[in-house]
Amino acid sequence: MNPVHKKFSRRARVATGGAVLAVVALAGFGAVSANASAPAATPATATSANAPARATTTSTHLTIDAATKAAQAALDAAEKENQRVTVAVVDRNGNTVVTLRGDGAGPQSYESAERKAYTAVSWNAPTSQLAERLEQAPNLKDIPGTLFLAGGVPVTAGNAPIAGIGVAGAPSGALDEKFAQAGANSVAR
Repeated sequence: MNPVHKKFSRRARVATGGAVLAVVALAGFGAVSANASAPAATPATATSANAPARATTTSTHLTIDAATKAAQAALDAAEKENQRVTVAVVDRNGNTVVTLRGDGAGPQSYESAERKAYTAVSWNAPTSQLAERLEQAPNLKDIPGTLFLAGGVPVTAGNAPIAGIGVAGAPSGALDEKFAQAGANSVAR
């Protein structure tokens, strides 16, 4: 047996071990407490950077009022012909600005209208024309978010696309595109 163990009784060894553990625990707690109460490092102060005019560009977008007017005009044109459609208007970046789902429009028409609008603004062309281009470039249809079916028309300002209007739900793409064009025409008035 270890000579140190002979000098201390079992009770003394347990008491000494407990005291040592208590000291270690308190030292650890003190270190944690000291870190928690220490002042945090001062973060760098953020400032804005003023970009020069040559590093920026300005783009034109439809207002929410113009987009809503266009969507309503397209929906009204469809309703005059007893067609149940959904109309979507997207901005230049393809973000949906407004979507109107007409009474009785099919569930698939919502996404189709948005994708037609996105496709029209992306290529600055009616989707009926773009559908014809698939014969020469069939991989175009694989681009995410696009739909190469008639029913989408772009809205332009100075020949640059600023929005797309998509209509889906009529029995033909020609009708969808006719209604989308009615929406686009309402912006020009």
